[in-house]
Amino acid sequence: MSEPVLSIRNLSISFRTGNGMVNAIRGVDLDLHRGETVAIVGESGSGKSVTVKAIMRILSGNQTINSGTIAFRYEREGRQVTEDLLKLSKKDMRSRINGKRIAMVFQDPMTSLNPTMTVGNQIMEGMMIHLKKSRAEAYKRALELLQLVGITDPEKRMKSYPHQLSGGMRQRVVIAIMLACDPEVLICDEPTTALDVTIQAKILELIKDIQKKTGISVIYITHDLGVVAKVADYVAVMYAGKIVERGSVNDIFYDPRHPYTWGLLSSMPDIETESEKLFSIPGSPPNLLHQVEGDAFAPRNVYALNIDFKQEPPMFRVSDTHYAATWLLHENAPAVQMPQTLRDRLDKVMKEVGDPWKTDALSCR
Repeated sequence: MSEPVLSIRNLSISFRTGNGMVNAIRGVDLDLHRGETVAIVGESGSGKSVTVKAIMRILSGNQTINSGTIAFRYEREGRQVTEDLLKLSKKDMRSRINGKRIAMVFQDPMTSLNPTMTVGNQIMEGMMIHLKKSRAEAYKRALELLQLVGITDPEKRMKSYPHQLSGGMRQRVVIAIMLACDPEVLICDEPTTALDVTIQAKILELIKDIQKKTGISVIYITHDLGVVAKVADYVAVMYAGKIVERGSVNDIFYDPRHPYTWGLLSSMPDIETESEKLFSIPGSPPNLLHQVEGDAFAPRNVYALNIDFKQEPPMFRVSDTHYAATWLLHENAPAVQMPQTLRDRLDKVMKEVGDPWKTDALSCR
């Protein structure tokens, strides 16, 4: 496999609060290859958004990057270069990387749009600054982008202000702005959460279509596993500031190995479930103000071993694409299987769609 376009290694981030330092990110490793989609999933507070905002160097005043590297490989002046984004100055990030080579779509489009500028001017601005296009060239390209993201009558919409558009149209405009400078990486931080279900599906299909046409690499941040099944090639499951399982979308959905992943999949609604209650993972995430001893998930894990409370598990290899940080994968661990209700559900899906490793079983593949 070729070198990743983006490679995060040992990323550690803390926040200074009135009660002390919160160790929000505790050694994250992540790779993104050209043209692929990686989804980062987990409960609220697991560190998903903090991780990707570090890529963009969107840091709050009380935030400290303790360690790590974020290697970005891209073409500059006709040659391939690799730079550690954490070592670039804010000026270099804004002039060379943000918007131009790495773009980000946020959850609420109104936080990304200027209410005092027309849609057209906001799309054109980045092209005129970063790509040095003339106003006429930028206008022509802006019309093409509005058509690409599925907005009808683009010439009329170029003159509109954000408040004159629906939520779905505003998110499409944001995507058009993010694509204006032909970035190599697109980060989507829960881009459909604020939209209704029908618009969500259209936005997800839109991003997939754009990826096929442009070959752009995409990182999705979401807690919605249904979204993951639709868009992802690879999945990273985060818990308490660490990635606890990573693999292909088929690995995670059909052969999950970490008890936390079992819990996430078991909590997904199922229209055929007869129970009146949805499954929920017992307990609460740990308070990261305090040093985590052993496996952070151990207090909530009904399958926890004694060692889980004493020593943090390494990433065990399940296959060439699949890794999980759980002592249950150690050769001396007792044999523990996923909950039978989850196994039955996954077996049922496999019967309906066929062998996921031999066919395009999931809609996203």
